Amino acid sequence: MASRFQSFVPKSDRSQCAPRLKALRQNLHSLSLDGLIVPRTDDYQGEYVPDCAERLAWLTSFTGSWGMAIALQDRAALFVDGRYTEQARDQSDVSLFEQCHLMDEPPHQWLEQALPANARLGYDPTLHTEDSLTRIRQSAAKIGATLVACAPNPIDQVWTDQPAPPMAAIALHPLTFAGEPSADKLKRIQDKLSAEKADALLVTDPHNLAWIFNIRGKDVSHTPLPHGRALIPTHGKPLLALAAQKLTPEIRTALALLAEVIEPDALPAAIEQMAAQHKSIRIDPATASVHFIGLIEKAGGTVLRGLDPVSLMKAQKNDAEKNGTRAAHLRDGVAMTRFLHWLDQEAPKEQVTEIAAAEQLEAFRCESPLLVDLSFPSISASGAHAALPHYRVSTISNAPINAGFFLIDSGGQYQDGTTDITRTIAIGPVSDEMKDRYTRVLKGMIAIARAVFPKGTSGAQLDALARQSLWDIGCDFDHGTGHGVGSFLSVHEGPQRLSKIGTTPLEIGMILSDEPGYYKAGAYGIRIENLVLVEPRDFPQGDRPMLGFETLTFAPIDTRPIDQSLMTASEISWLNSYHAEVEKRLSPHLDGAAKSWLQQATRPL
Repeated sequence: MASRFQSFVPKSDRSQCAPRLKALRQNLHSLSLDGLIVPRTDDYQGEYVPDCAERLAWLTSFTGSWGMAIALQDRAALFVDGRYTEQARDQSDVSLFEQCHLMDEPPHQWLEQALPANARLGYDPTLHTEDSLTRIRQSAAKIGATLVACAPNPIDQVWTDQPAPPMAAIALHPLTFAGEPSADKLKRIQDKLSAEKADALLVTDPHNLAWIFNIRGKDVSHTPLPHGRALIPTHGKPLLALAAQKLTPEIRTALALLAEVIEPDALPAAIEQMAAQHKSIRIDPATASVHFIGLIEKAGGTVLRGLDPVSLMKAQKNDAEKNGTRAAHLRDGVAMTRFLHWLDQEAPKEQVTEIAAAEQLEAFRCESPLLVDLSFPSISASGAHAALPHYRVSTISNAPINAGFFLIDSGGQYQDGTTDITRTIAIGPVSDEMKDRYTRVLKGMIAIARAVFPKGTSGAQLDALARQSLWDIGCDFDHGTGHGVGSFLSVHEGPQRLSKIGTTPLEIGMILSDEPGYYKAGAYGIRIENLVLVEPRDFPQGDRPMLGFETLTFAPIDTRPIDQSLMTASEISWLNSYHAEVEKRLSPHLDGAAKSWLQQATRPL
């Protein structure tokens, strides 16, 4: 069964590390540089980057979604966080790249003992935000070294078969799904800028660009993004920087009603022209590169640093977006239920592999004509692989699904909404310890789903609810409890999040994941995930506005590994009510054996 949207062929080749590192060092020497910082990001700071921007993977052979390398003339290091420690060792050449944990030995600390005094360390200013450079810059200054901006990127000069930048066609996102005309969005943005006494907003995040102009693209995998930027003045027509190759005459005509459409390489001059008039330009330092900040300040403008106001507007879904995501989740729940039924039938035969499971779930999703892509490569993980929260199955790692826990974390990009769901399934008997941990994870998921909280509450204030049952026995999980989710946009959307560092207050219309977990290294992993929507809660006797969550995801949760003695009566009641709703919503869309299976899987405890 062929996959349309994901590949399981490994892209890494550690045998290329030595010749590529040698070529880079020779080029750095010719540029009078002693080293280069190589982040995983592209010049849009995105989670998914096009092939032409996979510089970290090209140099180190490491293909994780976050990392950084520093290549000096006599030493090199690869920095990853705890999600990718094992993957980095497996993929990269450890004889060439020292393996460093981001928290235990961050790049700036490594540089203080590795970088010679008076050294010149190169960096590409289009790939770094201020935050990513601050500590490195301080450490370099501490030892008398200098950071040197490089253009073009030294890797690009030696990457002989570097792919061309993506030029995928842009499509309009229908008002039926978007729910608000672009002209109205622009007015809201300009009113916000006026209130803050800013002269303009520089939009560097393609997610925000797509939302503002109701457009979608295919410049990266799994997220329908058009790469581009915009300069929105407080008064007047915006500049929209998009490559002409991406625009049909009809799309260009539609966008020209909203903005002056220019080529991306014309945007810097327009920014400089505005800055030269001593204008103030709002810019989000979390998503904008230091290249743009330097451009504004050098030309005489004022940089107003702060969260792009579009991010909060985009996060609070309107009625059309809410209804769209509800419809997408119903469709996705049907596909997921058919998959779970299939797995229950096939797994006992001990012939199903992780790849086969991922392909089968994708096939069920593909039966919907509204499916555009997966929202990320499926995490299809059996046994010890499930203990790796961001495991990515390949033809090398592919394992059979045998007795124990099988974890499937997946989602779809539908034209009307983005989904993300995780289920952990017991394949045959599991141990008492596994049942205990599974039940505690479920209790944490239910705690978030049932939470009621005052307006102004942040994700950090709720995060502990998901962990309490695990904390009771000295356990925890290292990732956040939940991330924001877009509307046919990124499956990882900010600024909202449920985590220890989630400081943004939750607002009506925000969508978040609710996904506590537990991972026993080398043994098994557990995660149970639904998406939830922030909605108002009415208390006639209350004295302040209150909020809660509407559950968006509807698919059976495996009840076989539950230790009911750990569950409270109210938790069991919630689960029974949830399963009754799952059966009610999904059953009309199923028939035969799958429908009968659903009725059994959702029977009350």
